[in-house]
Amino acid sequence: MRQIAFYGKGGIGKSTTSQNTLASMAEQGQRIMIVGCDPKADSTRLMLHSKAQTSVLQLAAELGAVEDVELDQVLQEGYRGVKCVESGGPEPGVGCAGRGIITAINFLEEEGAYEDLDFVSYDVLGDVVCGGFAMPIREGKAQEIYIVVSGEMMAMYAANNIARGVLKYAQSGGVRLGGLICNSRNTDREVELIEALANKLNTQMIHFVPRDNVVQHAELRRMTVNEYAPDSKQADEYAQLADKIINNKKLTVPTPITMDELEELMVDFGILDSDEKYQEALAAEEKVVAVV
Repeated sequence: MRQIAFYGKGGIGKSTTSQNTLASMAEQGQRIMIVGCDPKADSTRLMLHSKAQTSVLQLAAELGAVEDVELDQVLQEGYRGVKCVESGGPEPGVGCAGRGIITAINFLEEEGAYEDLDFVSYDVLGDVVCGGFAMPIREGKAQEIYIVVSGEMMAMYAANNIARGVLKYAQSGGVRLGGLICNSRNTDREVELIEALANKLNTQMIHFVPRDNVVQHAELRRMTVNEYAPDSKQADEYAQLADKIINNKKLTVPTPITMDELEELMVDFGILDSDEKYQEALAAEEKVVAVV
């Protein structure tokens, strides 16, 4: 059994990308369980055609203790038999989401949920700015990390931060970076830029997922693209990504870069002005204002 995790900046399309990819992996005969690690409990909504799934922590709070929770109360089967569980999170502003994640994982292990599986996938909220959300990495649960990114500056910044988190636990936990998944935002020279970032991080851009409105149409119906439009080009893109993950052998220890290096990369691709050009533009703007 391989334990993988999808990370990425909030709003990058991580949950959508992961569910569509995992649906394609299930189509290819893989036995899969998704463990949602987002307090919103929406990491399995496309698989289950529902707004949100009852989470382990939510039910434990209602019953009084996690020991009172039964596996069949929180584990549901979705599209193509994919097992779906949400860890849930603490009350907003109280506690640490990491405790919820590890509590849920320990519960699933004790209840035998990890049996007869090819893949367990963790869908983890946002950036690694909190040790709680790095819990699947810290505890040695997630062994392969896939970072969803785009050609936008903050998405790349988050990807680099996540690479730092992977590096921190690479030796003690054996976690490795499986690659960058570019979920396109149609930015300038996006493929080249993410390939260059992947090279600097000692990994690969495992797949480029083009932007297509069919993804939104499927989401509005709480469905994966594979189910909503199985013959579409986008469904084929997710199938290709699924195949690449299933057969991925390039698992590396990342080499995160500095903020200066990240900005230099953006300058090299003409996306960000150099300090010199910025000062020239600022001076020109001041002249215009002075004339006015």
